[in-house]
Amino acid sequence: MQPQPYENLSADCCIVGGGPAGLMLAYLFARAGLRVVVVEKHADFLRDFRGDTIHPSTLEVMHHLGLLQELLQLPHQKAEKLQAEIGGQEVTMADFSRLPVQCRFIAFMPQWDFLNFLAQKSAQFPGFTLLTSTQFDDLLEEQGVVVGIKAVRAGQPMEIRCPLVIGADGRHSQVRAKSGLVSQSFGASRDVLWLKLSKHAGDPDWGMGHKGPRHNFIMIDRGDYWQCGYTIDKGQFESLKQRGLPALKANIAAVAPFPVERLEEITAWEQLKLLVIKIDRLEKWMKPGVLCIGDAAHAMSPIGGVGVNLAIQDAVACANLLTEPLRQGTLTLNDLASVQKRRHFPTVATQFLQIKMSGKKKSSGKKSPIPGIIARFPWLRFVFGRLIGLGFRMETPRL
Repeated sequence: MQPQPYENLSADCCIVGGGPAGLMLAYLFARAGLRVVVVEKHADFLRDFRGDTIHPSTLEVMHHLGLLQELLQLPHQKAEKLQAEIGGQEVTMADFSRLPVQCRFIAFMPQWDFLNFLAQKSAQFPGFTLLTSTQFDDLLEEQGVVVGIKAVRAGQPMEIRCPLVIGADGRHSQVRAKSGLVSQSFGASRDVLWLKLSKHAGDPDWGMGHKGPRHNFIMIDRGDYWQCGYTIDKGQFESLKQRGLPALKANIAAVAPFPVERLEEITAWEQLKLLVIKIDRLEKWMKPGVLCIGDAAHAMSPIGGVGVNLAIQDAVACANLLTEPLRQGTLTLNDLASVQKRRHFPTVATQFLQIKMSGKKKSSGKKSPIPGIIARFPWLRFVFGRLIGLGFRMETPRL
């Protein structure tokens, strides 16, 4: 006997993934009067080492939506510039002070606070539904067109029928996998080990940036602790584990602005989180009835923290272009393609810049020259401030 569905729902759009792209798009759709269901596999948004950067362009979106001042009441730190240590000297890599927006800084805010904020604002609209602890299972297709999803909630199967499924479920997107969309990978030479270190009196005044003689130690000020990232060669993690935790801590201390004694609070490998970096993008972001955005469409390197920013911009473009077709019941594949067309250039340009700034050239083994060039020509810090802070194309929500 086939199990009975837990419940069946219908909506104008089902969004798989309650991350920045998914919840921003849900808010915009619900605000416009559409019925939208967000499917999130976790019970809440509370997870460590997520992308916690809210860029000036995202803050500008919140300003246009009338939500900025309330958002900034939540605890956060401001980074008005991004820095690195090159040749023993601190160098400003990006300066946001000349940006033509309301907020000339990156706000570092725990992502769960930002997502809870968006979910709470979305819940004010009658068309919004958030299903937590709900696992996406498969796409519903009829005659080659996606007409909804199958999911599992509280151990029971359910169906959500809708004219549009949005895959906003990250770089390991199951919507992408089930849809059969093809991606192109551009590789990455490094991975990142994230860890927490408590703050001590006399610690450096450091908002966000790279420190250490080899530029592979990342520090982000989280208020009462440091979020630190130690970059390693891709695939090196298992060999590091074999050498043991003391050896790893000695390696980290060699490039960190802290003595090895500060790392004594790291006592188990479970306190480290491995981020496997990859840079890729879908050749086509859509097929009839389904569209991927954010990391599901284009995985980014953590350089500059721009992944969240691009995901938010994708969501705004998606809402701008698809709200009316959904409202009128006229959504076509060409409408979905218009989202990729709109967001293709900023995606490609950002990934190109990330590839140039990361790793080593395969032929020579030399590191990227870009940090040194910025150090020689200080005016470039404002160029990179604009590219990182606003991106190559900033989207404005249509109200």
